[in-house]
Amino acid sequence: MCGIVGYIGGQQATPVILEGLKKLEYRGYDSAGIATLAEGGSGIRRSEGKLVNLETLLREQPLAGTIGIGHTRWATHGRPSEINAHPHKAGPIIVVHNGIIENYLQLKEQLKQQGHNFKSETDTEVIAHLVEEKSKNEPDFEKSVHLALAELRGAYAVCILNERQPGTLIAAKLGSPMVVGLGNGEFFVASDIPAILAYTREMVFMEDGEMVVFHDGAVRFSTIAGAPLDKQPRHIDWSPLMAEKGGYKHFMLKEIHEQPRAVRDTIAGRLLEGEGDIYLEDLPFSDRQLAAIKRIIIVGCGTSWHAALVGKFYIEGYCRIPVEVDIASEFRYRNPVIDDTTLIMVISQSGETADALAALREAKSRGAMSMTICNVVDSSIAREATGVIYTHAGPEIGVASTKAFVTQLTALYLFTIRLGRAVCTLDAASGQRMIADLKRAPALLEEVLKLDATVEKIAKKYMNARDFLYMGRGKNFPIALEGALKLKEISYIHAEGYPAGEMKHGPIALIDEDVPVVVLVPKNSAYEKTLSNMEEVIARGGRVIALCTEGDDEVRGRAEDIIQIPSLDEDLDPLLLSVPLQLLAYHISVLKGTDVDQPRNLAKSVTVE
Repeated sequence: MCGIVGYIGGQQATPVILEGLKKLEYRGYDSAGIATLAEGGSGIRRSEGKLVNLETLLREQPLAGTIGIGHTRWATHGRPSEINAHPHKAGPIIVVHNGIIENYLQLKEQLKQQGHNFKSETDTEVIAHLVEEKSKNEPDFEKSVHLALAELRGAYAVCILNERQPGTLIAAKLGSPMVVGLGNGEFFVASDIPAILAYTREMVFMEDGEMVVFHDGAVRFSTIAGAPLDKQPRHIDWSPLMAEKGGYKHFMLKEIHEQPRAVRDTIAGRLLEGEGDIYLEDLPFSDRQLAAIKRIIIVGCGTSWHAALVGKFYIEGYCRIPVEVDIASEFRYRNPVIDDTTLIMVISQSGETADALAALREAKSRGAMSMTICNVVDSSIAREATGVIYTHAGPEIGVASTKAFVTQLTALYLFTIRLGRAVCTLDAASGQRMIADLKRAPALLEEVLKLDATVEKIAKKYMNARDFLYMGRGKNFPIALEGALKLKEISYIHAEGYPAGEMKHGPIALIDEDVPVVVLVPKNSAYEKTLSNMEEVIARGGRVIALCTEGDDEVRGRAEDIIQIPSLDEDLDPLLLSVPLQLLAYHISVLKGTDVDQPRNLAKSVTVE
């Protein structure tokens, strides 16, 4: 997501920070800014849009100083604008921040009552005001930061300056990446290695709950609570391109491994656990408005359409409201039946997909309520829809969608709980159970990622197959479709997904020893039926790769290869099953030598019909 660069040393800070921010452009951003300290105070320059706009501003209004912080922002709270761009300032305190502060609304209200005036819509500005408030009773800059950070809930990587202590830079991390660079009489801090690799290769990787203070040519590490730490640097010999990818061979693999973090960020600050309900900050519908919905139409393209199919199972199963799922490019050509009791939900990673935008406009013109699940703040679809659930996947560079997909599933699950509570089909206890299951998902996704070596071995075995079939039942059928799509997109192997019960109605004619069949057979309500369908494939000489629940010896004894996922409520199996299918497609693609991140004929965002 956002990019941070900080510098303290003997050079002018602005060129160092600006160059570092350029190295982080691959992370995606919508605005940028820099702050420096010099004799006489501080200077801040911010601009909406690309870094070239900030560069132009800096040529007109230069910033001097040998200590500074910079930021490229990927909007989460508040639209992209100059006023919402970082750095943010409160009194003498200047802050840049990556992450999400879950309790910012409570803190903001408290600080307002203490006389603080806020200028932006961001959660970040709360940090600056909170440090300023603490410094009124605790003049020691470092101690006031300790006190402020202790009150924050959520995830952050933060850099803080104080005009009254112009020789000091403080940074801290909890749940968002941060690395410190050790130079010759100078120090760097950044959210990722590429930003500072040109200046030093001696890096200290910050862990959660750690803080660093740069002061008068020295660096000191501690916990956020203040306990001293002895941190040792690591020499980095990565190439600049490898550094951008965090050491991963491809952006797609990096993004697959970011999925636990992406799910955590998407649910952060939204779980009302005690009430068994969900807080969706950009969804302005009251319970009364939600209860008036008689029908929901979900539209999407490609991967987003697959997410929509899972959403149909969630919403109809728990909320008892009829749901139709449409491919966006077909929606407006069928003269859909819509009125003011219809909710149109558009799912789009970019928020700029032409077909999805056209579907939204068509439905709105016929009187429908509207909302979107989207990854990009203030995108066209997000602006035109009445309500938004933003996924917090962060920028997705690989063309084949991975983390955007699992966060769309997560957002659909969150919406289902909120809608179910509003229409009274879910009681508080049921909502609490669903929230508890969702909270377990990120840790279990981390466990699934440990299967990477197992999946790679399977990929080597089947990489030369010309065709693949994928089978699943219920809400796992869309995951079969998604798995097949991933393989097609990046390896150029023909693959198809089918409902497992449909195999005998035609596709089973394709089964022979040359066609691998990927069967999604976790322990769920459709387990016995799916197992029977798998047996039909085996009986006809098919080679089965089974994705099953850990400890399932029945599947182990029948399938040629198995991938076992942890046990979780079956509603969330789609999240866990998606990861091995992404890894299978990835490893086959690498083995075949295709372009993983930019497959032929495909674009990341389809902005024309």
